[in-house]
Amino acid sequence: MIRKEGIKGKEKMLKKQNKKEQKKEKEQKSSPNLHAEDAATSTILVTGGAGFIGSHVCEKLLEEGHTVVSIDNYNDYYNPEWKRENIAEIQNRIEKNDGKGGSKKFFAYEGDILHEDQLRKIAKTHRIHVIVHLAARAGVRQSIENPLLYTKVNINGTVQILNFARRAGIKNIIMGSSSSVYGVQTKTPYKETDVVEEQISPYAVTKRVGELLASTYHQLHHLNMVCLRFFTVYGPRGRPDMAPYKFTKAVLEEKEIEMYGGGETKRDYTYVGDIAKGVFKAVQFLETQNRKNQEVQNQGIFEIINLGQGRPIGLKSFIQVVETEVGKKARLKQVPPKPGDVPLTFADIRKAKKLLGYEPHVEVQEGMKSFVAWYQNERGERGKEQEE
Repeated sequence: MIRKEGIKGKEKMLKKQNKKEQKKEKEQKSSPNLHAEDAATSTILVTGGAGFIGSHVCEKLLEEGHTVVSIDNYNDYYNPEWKRENIAEIQNRIEKNDGKGGSKKFFAYEGDILHEDQLRKIAKTHRIHVIVHLAARAGVRQSIENPLLYTKVNINGTVQILNFARRAGIKNIIMGSSSSVYGVQTKTPYKETDVVEEQISPYAVTKRVGELLASTYHQLHHLNMVCLRFFTVYGPRGRPDMAPYKFTKAVLEEKEIEMYGGGETKRDYTYVGDIAKGVFKAVQFLETQNRKNQEVQNQGIFEIINLGQGRPIGLKSFIQVVETEVGKKARLKQVPPKPGDVPLTFADIRKAKKLLGYEPHVEVQEGMKSFVAWYQNERGERGKEQEE
């Protein structure tokens, strides 16, 4: 009798243990947390997915096998139709490469991140594993003129995304930050460990506050957060308020380029394709670290990482690159420096290389060659008509 009771007891324990393991397995399968083993079928929400950087990130994630959900409000910071063209280009490329079935991997929504009900609708339709939060009001100079708008979109919008992620059980978030958080630094290159307490534009402040919010939500709710500080991104689909676009347009049309100060400023120009690869690498990083942390019951991930080229170029040298690629000489007009502009951006990318395996490959000359070709094709006479 004693033996039979012992056997029965063991059988009960084994059954109980099996039920626990089955329950755990079921929870892992239904969990929105990203695991490396289901990475090929993960669904990623990209906020600001129709914009300059966002559209390139969508393309890269699709290329790597992810399902991508884009949300963008198509605001009028610049021509909204250009953003719609970005989305159309992605959809056309998918159909060309994968047929009509490929359209099931990309979903583009027109909506505002400030309205959580719109985010909740997306979450009901799609099982989101990762959020890549790129939606923001861009531009240093306009933020000086309209700081309330930048505060509303960049800070309140980030809070909405973090709250949405927490409530929806989405643990993995990559956030687009900016080199502008460094302000005016004397020590170069700029490291993620540098003290960043003196931003010189409302835009830069909103980006720093976004990082602090990300850190707070990580600590309170154990969200896995990677904040990527982008350095002077340029390339095809670039914004019309950025120097590469303005300079190319002016030289082609034989108009004056306003050169701020004496032309001594330097920028760490980073090609958008390299940035998109860096964002994808950050997704991979979250996958790997997530698996490790689950094994040791860690409290999650929080990292701030620079994504730049790591080789600044002076303003005068950059204008010479534009002249070479356009095939015309620039007409320069020297004007005083603008408020909010920093004299230098210079990324230390050793952390990105170590943690992400990030490696920028496109030099400024090659990148501007691609940009000028794109501009002439997409923003020539047709672009001028749309601007008017």
